Amino acid sequence: MRSRRARLTPERAGLGAGPGRRVPGLRREEVAVLASISVDWYVRIERGNLAGVSDEVLDALSAALQLDEAEAAHLADLARAARSSSRRPAGAGRKATLRPGLQIMIDSMQGLPAWARNHRFEIVATNALARALYADLLRSRIAAGNNARFTFLDPIAQDFYVDWEKTADDVVAVLRGYVGANPSDRRLSNLVGELATRSPDFARRWAAYDVKYHRTGRKTLHHQVVGDLDLGFEALALPESSTLGLFVYYPADESTRERLQLLESWAATEERDQRPAGEGATDVGRLAARDGDRG
Repeated sequence: MRSRRARLTPERAGLGAGPGRRVPGLRREEVAVLASISVDWYVRIERGNLAGVSDEVLDALSAALQLDEAEAAHLADLARAARSSSRRPAGAGRKATLRPGLQIMIDSMQGLPAWARNHRFEIVATNALARALYADLLRSRIAAGNNARFTFLDPIAQDFYVDWEKTADDVVAVLRGYVGANPSDRRLSNLVGELATRSPDFARRWAAYDVKYHRTGRKTLHHQVVGDLDLGFEALALPESSTLGLFVYYPADESTRERLQLLESWAATEERDQRPAGEGATDVGRLAARDGDRG
């Protein structure tokens, strides 16, 4: 709330700046007026005392601070945690798995990389094309199957994610939302602590208090075999658990479609011949070079 108050100017909030103003954002008393609550109450809430705060007050604060959907949900999660008991939610410490039928469905997606992960960014299921696409992550001993660790702790990630800065911003903002929704998950808290301790890039972003949803978008990945891939993605909630999500990628242009086909062919050859990961890359590299690909 302090960070969002600081970023909201009086002009955007419909207030006059007035003379002699020394802070760019809103004052506590101004937010209190906009939310129609007392200043003392607002100060108590901003300091983290959310016990007894009604949903109506939270809605008013979200409107006063001009929070987006993800930010408003995060505030509600924080309030819910303050109001609830400290009991550990069922399954909070376990690594979720998919029903066999869902794994079959993911495997049946031909030409589209698909994977499932949980709220700790742990990869719990993939299809063959996703395994080929994210081979750097899945083989990383540093990451141990965790995309957040891969992004911030494995140097390879900065080559794999072409726009690494945006990827890093997104990972932290999404992770903050998960932490607010799962306050009793110690493994999740430990992950945040590990990343904040080992990665200054993570710590700086975490201090910004950004939060967002990760439902759809585009990203460019650099694969060592086929080169750059411009991909769109859709994220789908799974009925297995509120903490599981399915991510399906699709080519954003014809060049990427062809490279995905090439990658799928390479992956099938690798699995069929059971060759070491790097052995088949040379053949595909020659094919890519013949077609004008830099892979």
